[in-house]
Amino acid sequence: MFTNCICIGLAYIVDRLIGDPRVLPHPVIMIGKCIALLEKIIRRLVVQERMLKLAGILFPLLIGGGAFFVVTFLLDILRLWSGWLAFAAEVWIVSTTIAVKGLGDAAMEVYRHLQNGDFPKARHSLGMIVGRDTADLDESEISRGAVETVAENIVDAIISPLFFALIGGAPLAMAYRAVNTLDSMVGYKNEAYRNLGWASARMDDVMNYIPARLTGVLIMVTCFFMRLNVRRAWTMIRRDAKLHPSPNSGIPEAAVAGALDIQLGGTNFYQGIPSHRAKMGEPLRLIQKQDIILTVRIMNIAATICVAVLCVIGVLFVI
Repeated sequence: MFTNCICIGLAYIVDRLIGDPRVLPHPVIMIGKCIALLEKIIRRLVVQERMLKLAGILFPLLIGGGAFFVVTFLLDILRLWSGWLAFAAEVWIVSTTIAVKGLGDAAMEVYRHLQNGDFPKARHSLGMIVGRDTADLDESEISRGAVETVAENIVDAIISPLFFALIGGAPLAMAYRAVNTLDSMVGYKNEAYRNLGWASARMDDVMNYIPARLTGVLIMVTCFFMRLNVRRAWTMIRRDAKLHPSPNSGIPEAAVAGALDIQLGGTNFYQGIPSHRAKMGEPLRLIQKQDIILTVRIMNIAATICVAVLCVIGVLFVI
């Protein structure tokens, strides 16, 4: 566990310094291609809808399990050459499973366009990180989209992969990232994926269950240091988190809404079709572009606290 903690600390530094360089191959892109290929094969071989539900179990087994064993095999091979080389590879692999810099940079790009009054570019930048329609959004709705995305992804893109890296190193962190990618690609409750993607969505919910609740605690601790509304953050978690369609994503969103005295959720449009999301938090004021900055700060501080706590755990484990 001590080695995993050191790996996590270094991986976090790598992510904060360089993020995901485009010149290097990103494992998630390769995972996405494997998911698309497996879906094509399954749909070609399985015709009946009821059989698709059974076939859907193959996604987390083959993609999640495959990611785990590929990374394990790669690290074992590298250890035959050099333990240091294997450790460096593990640090890099773990850094690809987290996205503190990438998420923060994407949100701040939206903020900068709003600050410059360039709404078309702000909408375009938001559209790169959300699935909703952005063409007709005003400043408040653009800001809401950015805040919700950052808040929700504190779990998926930071705390969960760090949590699994602590438990099982790079192989388990990458297995989590594979399952999370599965959920984003096939874990929908629409007609196309209701049967095929149910197992992926359920596995993602299970894997995020503990990290999401740790994230709620981390956000409240962060709010204390930032002198934000800790009590309201806790109140909104207890009152509104369960209203979210995900058993996990509602926790960070409700916490951020309470901490900033704003209301998240509402009506979004997806390819012109309205989707009504439960509202979380009290609308004590309108959402503003400055809330993007505050949410990114919450994310950064919560991530740093998480890494620090994990490193302390590693030291105590050795002692």
